[in-house]
Amino acid sequence: MSPETPDRSKRVLAALIREYISSGEPVASSLLVAAAGVGVSSATVRSILARLEEEGFVQQPHTSAGRIPTDRGYRFYVDLLLDTKRPSRIVNAVEARLRKDSSAGLLDSMLPQVSHMVSQASGHIGFAVRPAPEGAVFDRVEFIPLGGERVLVVIVARGGHVIQKVIDVAEALNADDLRQASNYLNAEFSGLPLHRAREAVLERISQERLLYDALLARAMRLATWTFADLPGSRTIYIDGAASLLEETHGLDLATLQELLHLIEEKQRLVRLLNEYIDGPGLTVVIGAEHPDPHLRSFSLIASTYGDGGTTGTVGVIGPTRMRYPRAIDVVDGAAQAVSRLLRDPN
Repeated sequence: MSPETPDRSKRVLAALIREYISSGEPVASSLLVAAAGVGVSSATVRSILARLEEEGFVQQPHTSAGRIPTDRGYRFYVDLLLDTKRPSRIVNAVEARLRKDSSAGLLDSMLPQVSHMVSQASGHIGFAVRPAPEGAVFDRVEFIPLGGERVLVVIVARGGHVIQKVIDVAEALNADDLRQASNYLNAEFSGLPLHRAREAVLERISQERLLYDALLARAMRLATWTFADLPGSRTIYIDGAASLLEETHGLDLATLQELLHLIEEKQRLVRLLNEYIDGPGLTVVIGAEHPDPHLRSFSLIASTYGDGGTTGTVGVIGPTRMRYPRAIDVVDGAAQAVSRLLRDPN
């Protein structure tokens, strides 16, 4: 919609979209005379609707029916919401709940709750994506003896990213041996990105003094196993699939099944988000804007969170007839709350 479009046409369109989202029924011109608040006759509203239909913002499913918004109409409405957006009203409440219910600053504790909260608050499928492991910054490692030659490795990255793996060390090590090794590695490599820590270990192993220092040699062997084969995929937490079945919004079974497949194939959704999100802040993808034709009955709202270094995503996905003001506020507020906790866990 161009800037030259009369203000009353914009108000009529916004009123029609709000009414359709609320009722799910085609909207008659008579309902919009009062709802739009433009002070014009029903005949004028009908004329405005006819023009909006010609321009592709609304459509008439049946000749005798009222009108419903198109994806282009929804895009106008969402852009209007974003242009007039106020600070999220829920960020403080979400932050307080996460501080109460989650282990301080640990994403593995927070993100399942975040996906559940945004799903519950929006009525749609909620998701929360952890930052990519390769962008994580190494904070510390702990080695826990499991008996024999097996050791549990717990890598903690800044921002609460935790990676656990079991390694075979080819020698029996007691708790003191492992504690000395972890203290050395934490002192030497804390603050480096995980991929750089791995490179630094390989560089250190080539140094001649390892031949004369048994403690150092043991620590570097453990470090080699620790930083090898770290997971490369991003973890995603999803909640609220049942919302699709509770209110289908007129979607056919094949369309619902396609979205359920997307949810089951979690990394496919992660790849979609990587394509859509090219910077910090809110991203809204509506209907026909999806490259995948199977997703064009849905809208996706996502917002990024971060600790100043790594970045993850919080969002919802649901039918194009969604309560956009509520969904945008919920997603943006949750992302801001997670960012606050990562930057100030205490």
